[in-house]
Amino acid sequence: MYYVYFLRATSKNSTYIGYTSDLERRLKEHTDKGPELVYYEAYKSEKDARNREKMLKQRGQAIRWLKSRLENSLAE
Repeated sequence: MYYVYFLRATSKNSTYIGYTSDLERRLKEHTDKGPELVYYEAYKSEKDARNREKMLKQRGQAIRWLKSRLENSLAE
């Protein structure tokens, strides 16, 4: 499985989007930034995960829509 994930870095009050085949390992790699996993999507295909990550990073409307869906989770 491949994962597209959305993190909130509590130390910097910023967000990060990425993709990985090992979500647990990747979260551990982000520990220096104080990450909080807010959302993830799972895909069978690496290409699908890469395309979704690219879409979220390049298209402002896609990330705004996702943030609006996660409004309460991001406020906590």
